[in-house]
Amino acid sequence: MNNCLKCRALVISLLILNVFKVSVASVVSTGDFNKDFFVMWAPDHVNTSSNGRERSLKLDQVSGSGFASTQMFLFGQIDMQIKLVPGNSAGTVLAYYLASDQPNRDEIDFEFLGNLSGQPYIVQTNIYVDGFDNREERIYLWFDPTEDFHTYSILWNLHQIVFMIDSIPIRLYRNHADKGVAYPRWQPMSIKTSLWNGDSWATRGGLDKIDWSKSPFIASFKNYTIDACVWKGNPRFCRADSSANWWNKRSFSTLTRVQKRWFKWVRKYHMVYDYCQDNQRFQNNLPKECFLPKY
Repeated sequence: MNNCLKCRALVISLLILNVFKVSVASVVSTGDFNKDFFVMWAPDHVNTSSNGRERSLKLDQVSGSGFASTQMFLFGQIDMQIKLVPGNSAGTVLAYYLASDQPNRDEIDFEFLGNLSGQPYIVQTNIYVDGFDNREERIYLWFDPTEDFHTYSILWNLHQIVFMIDSIPIRLYRNHADKGVAYPRWQPMSIKTSLWNGDSWATRGGLDKIDWSKSPFIASFKNYTIDACVWKGNPRFCRADSSANWWNKRSFSTLTRVQKRWFKWVRKYHMVYDYCQDNQRFQNNLPKECFLPKY
């Protein structure tokens, strides 16, 4: 990306951030990982700064690691600044996602698939509804996500799910439940992250394995925001039209004109895989949502 395009991206990102300005009343994060999250896997592989503002996960031959939010949510926006595993990260998978605890679980997933040094990172997104997924999309990132922190966001409301990177929308999943398309709208979800060995499939379909001589592999997190409806046992409160539930407002029911331009740019120049174009996989019987509008 040339300098002109970088400047343009910065300006547009700032404009989009202003559009997504939120009400303080719904912000439930403290900014302290020790208060808002608990370690769910391998505490000796999770390192947190003394003030609780930064955290890292480690993967080595002994174990991966992970943490999860102490509360569950039904709709809202989650932002997390992440710096991905640098160098030869082939075979590693960093997952950052929302997930319910039911057997027929709902999930909204970011997965960062490790790469050989010098190759672009692939971001895979996926959505589970009532235990069924098969909704993968993949893009190449247009920057090096190991050099600095970038903001990865999920907006989830009654109308749509929007995956964003530095406020640029990279994927949409619209609520077409009225047309028979499954949509996560009843199960509360917690925020989870994990770093693990996925070398059976993650990089070039499993051809490139983890080089353990390069371990430990480290991913870092900071400056998260949880602006969402805390689950209190009744979905009515999270679905209500109120000032606190800003994400359910009509203005967030679709993308803005600027966001649509960026979304099209990502899909045109950076998309690697779209399940809605995989006729062979679905034997020429693509899922219903593939034929419905995204916005």
